[in-house]
Amino acid sequence: IHIHFNDFSSLQKLLMSSSLSLYSVFLSRRAHTVTVLFILTCALVYVTLLEETPQDTAYNTKRGIVASILVFLCFGVTQAKDGPFTRPHPAYWRFWLCVTVVYELFLIFILFQTVHDGRQFMKYIDPKLGVPLPERDYGGNCLIYDPGNTTDPFHNIWDKMDGFVPAHFLGWYIKTLMIRDWWMCMIISVMFEFLEYSLEHQLPNFSECWWDHWIMDVLVCNGLGIYCGMKTLAWLSMKPYQWQGLWNIPTYKGKIKRIAFQFTPYSWVKFEWKPASNLRRWLAVLGIIFMFLLAELNTFYLKFVLWMPPEHYLVLLRLVFFVNVGGVAMREIYDFMDDPKFHKKLGQQAWLVAAITVTEFLIVVKYDPNTIMLPIPFFITQCWLLGIFLIFTWTLWRFFIRDITLRYKETRRRKQEAPADRDRPLGNGNTAAPSGRSKLNGSSDTLRQRKA
Repeated sequence: IHIHFNDFSSLQKLLMSSSLSLYSVFLSRRAHTVTVLFILTCALVYVTLLEETPQDTAYNTKRGIVASILVFLCFGVTQAKDGPFTRPHPAYWRFWLCVTVVYELFLIFILFQTVHDGRQFMKYIDPKLGVPLPERDYGGNCLIYDPGNTTDPFHNIWDKMDGFVPAHFLGWYIKTLMIRDWWMCMIISVMFEFLEYSLEHQLPNFSECWWDHWIMDVLVCNGLGIYCGMKTLAWLSMKPYQWQGLWNIPTYKGKIKRIAFQFTPYSWVKFEWKPASNLRRWLAVLGIIFMFLLAELNTFYLKFVLWMPPEHYLVLLRLVFFVNVGGVAMREIYDFMDDPKFHKKLGQQAWLVAAITVTEFLIVVKYDPNTIMLPIPFFITQCWLLGIFLIFTWTLWRFFIRDITLRYKETRRRKQEAPADRDRPLGNGNTAAPSGRSKLNGSSDTLRQRKA
């Protein structure tokens, strides 16, 4: 076919039309099960008939495991159950659901190994692993302005400005989009700093300066991330959601804008946790905060017990994994809490994330029980016991003592109002008769007055 272009605009329109045609396939909700099955079969036929199998047992074992995982992912992307999210495409979230299953199975495999074999198994993933690494201590000299260093008196601040500063900001920005509540985000942020104070005798990198805890982390990185996240949530809640088919939009500018909005939510649900509304929601919110803090701690303890450096790509991949599955899990938890009659069971992604968090903690306990069982300083134990006692006391007062007191006052008020209603004078100056007929119909004089 010969196509003649008179000017550059014709070529530009053709390229735009072809790219939009390809993207329309992505916008479609079809699972393409037959297409994926055909491509998978062709790949397996090629490996079986056309490719020569290397004579390397370790290489073939790795390749077989990877191929098995890819086949499972292909099955899950096309056949797994859809979750609450549909943008940018349901297959994207089905893919991360299958990745969650694979990661949980990997954790179970590591849990059933000995400590030595489990650490050495990491060498199959990266030969640089399996070697004990020293932890970096962020404490030490905590002077903001060091007069002893004439060349750079603010060197302590610049030393703390590493790659984890933007990671803190981005992490809390995404967590705010997951939780969608300012108070819960701030409570988790502050509580994690208290956990670092409490556990710095176990992990050296928990030892930080006071200004690193409260100024750089809580106020600057975490606070700024939460603020930007709440602004994004406000924009998403006010944004009109009027979806239109790609080919129904007349202009190319509108089509490009529609493609960009494909990566925004299909609809918006505002999370109203209301933890003090009833005991069930209060315990659920406490459980969510506890699991969030445990998942945060697992990040540090896992790399400590499995001998992974903080900058290793596996640590980054784990964070990327939780970024993609955490939002779905939080939405499923909220639906299960807010409408238990319609959502009768916990969502699949939330179930898997909870299982992963617990399995990671069990790996930490098995691989290094000595670090976990190090005695906590006495004054820290006193602080935590005081906090737990205050939470228990408030729960007991709010959901038991307060309700009993209110019911007793309401019953007493009704008893006091009942005699007053019986003694209230009627229209002719007489008091109400205590008979049943008088209580229901009033006196005969009042009845005759109404008839007149």
